[in-house]
Amino acid sequence: MSCSFALQDLPVAGISIKERLEQRFQQAAVSQKTPLHLSIHPSLWPSDALLRQLAGCVTPFRLCAADGQVLAWGSRDGKEPDGDSNALVGDDDELLIRYPWDFLRLCEIVVGALSSDHILGTVRERVTIDGVLELGEGSVILPGVYIEGKVVVGKNAKIGPNCYIRGTTYIGDNCHVGQAVEIKNSMLMEKVAAGHLSYIGDSVVGPRTNFGAGTITANFRHDGKNHRSMVCGKLLDTGRRKFGAIIGADVHTGIHTAIYPGRKLWPGVSTRPGDVVQYDLHPEE
Repeated sequence: MSCSFALQDLPVAGISIKERLEQRFQQAAVSQKTPLHLSIHPSLWPSDALLRQLAGCVTPFRLCAADGQVLAWGSRDGKEPDGDSNALVGDDDELLIRYPWDFLRLCEIVVGALSSDHILGTVRERVTIDGVLELGEGSVILPGVYIEGKVVVGKNAKIGPNCYIRGTTYIGDNCHVGQAVEIKNSMLMEKVAAGHLSYIGDSVVGPRTNFGAGTITANFRHDGKNHRSMVCGKLLDTGRRKFGAIIGADVHTGIHTAIYPGRKLWPGVSTRPGDVVQYDLHPEE
C-alpha cells in the first residue's frame, strides 16, 4: 500500500477508523445492553444491522471472513473465544477494507451520513454551499468556492478562491485547496496542498503531499468499464467505474503531471514537469 498509516489509525473525516469503530460499538452495546466485551478488527466496517446483531449477542461469538480471518468477537473477559464459540456470518452491507480503494467507499459511508451543517470556521461572502458542510476551527472558505454534496473540512484549512468541491469529500487539517482546483469524491489527509489549476477525483491523498500546478488525476475509462489496479503482480477489479489515484505521504508532483486512473504513488516519490504516470510509481523508480 502507498499509505504509511496503520489501518486503524487512518483518519476518515478527521477521526481514526479505530475511534469511529469504538464509538459505534459503545453506542450499540449500550443500546442492546450486551453482557459481552465486543472487539472488532479495523478491516471490518459493519453495517448497522450487523452491528446490532453483534451487540445483541449474549453468548461468546466469533465473526470470520471467508478466508478464516477473525473479524469480530464477543467474550466475557475481552479475549478472543475459542473455536467452540458461536460462529456468525456477515451480511451483504458490511465493508471489508482489503485494498486502498476501499477507503473511498468508507469515506462515502461516513461523510455521506452527514445531515446538517456544522461550521466552526469562516465562510466568506459569495460562497455557495449546495449540500452539507462540516468546517473545522480556524478554516476559511474564500469567495467563489462552490461546494456540492457532503464535505468535511478539518481545522486551519484554506479553501479557495474559485474552486469546486463536490461528492463526498474529506479535506484534512491544514490543507490548502486553491484557485481553479476541483476536488471530487476524495480523501485529502493533513497538510495536502493543491494550490492551483488541478483536478483530484475519486482519490486518496496522503499527508504533506504537494500538487504542482495543473496536476490531473484521470478517473474514467473510455470504455466505461470498472478500473483495475495492480496488487502483488495481479490486476484486480476495483469495482469502481470512477477511480483516480492512491497517493502516499510526502509526494510531490511537477507541474502538468497527468496520472492514469487506478495508479498508486508510494510515499516520498516525485514527478517531473509534464510527466505522465502510466504505472504505479515506486521509490526505486
